[in-house]
Amino acid sequence: MLKAFPDLTQRSDAPELMDDYSIGGYELAEALMQLRNINTWLGAAWPTLEGVNRLWRQAGAPSTLTILDVGAGTGDGNRLLLRWATRRRIQLRLILLDLHPETCAAAAAYYQDEPRVQVQQGDLFHIPVQSIDIVTASLVAHHFSAEQLPSVVLAMARAARLGVVINDLHRHFLAWGSIWLLTRLLSRNRMIRHDAPLSVRRGFRPADFEQLRTTPGLEQLRYQWRPMFRYLVVVPGIGNVEQPTKHNLDNENLYA
Repeated sequence: MLKAFPDLTQRSDAPELMDDYSIGGYELAEALMQLRNINTWLGAAWPTLEGVNRLWRQAGAPSTLTILDVGAGTGDGNRLLLRWATRRRIQLRLILLDLHPETCAAAAAYYQDEPRVQVQQGDLFHIPVQSIDIVTASLVAHHFSAEQLPSVVLAMARAARLGVVINDLHRHFLAWGSIWLLTRLLSRNRMIRHDAPLSVRRGFRPADFEQLRTTPGLEQLRYQWRPMFRYLVVVPGIGNVEQPTKHNLDNENLYA
């Protein structure tokens, strides 16, 4: 039976199990595998591709492109970007960045036969200014609080020559109810059952993006609603903006 709907008027600040580094082994590996399946079924990668394609066209459709996927997890959604690059004959270099060593190992195994993909364990705040064409973050932004998020987005925008593409969740009762029911029907994994509905509760509404847009350097942020209760957010690259404060993010896990 579906539990009572939570209060979705404000973003939840409850922690996700995915952000607990002490969880690993089979439980984490199973959760990552099930996340790949859920994201595929729900078409999670399409808003990211739309944003990347937009920035690429605005830049004059260059023949080479470097993309950094922050908090990439296993990076499974990037299969769509790789196919897009192949169709358009783009020389794509794709870097998957994550903080969790086991997640990085899973990503390296997943893409072991793909020479265009490089996996790095690291922190987004250590990325050199304007060193990447496009920075993407799929289902990552909701892991951060309203206080942390401006620093996170500014760090990504400083690293990007062309811009940042954020793909994240709409905080809506239908989205929460659907994913709560889906995970109960299809998964027995503790992390999936806990984190998937909580991710929606930590998701966004227009007021959240309007507040984020008041941050100096993020005035040009644009957001659009997309099917399956997603938001596509695009931010131009702003390499000349002052280095943001980290807001105690050193121990935050960045994967979705």
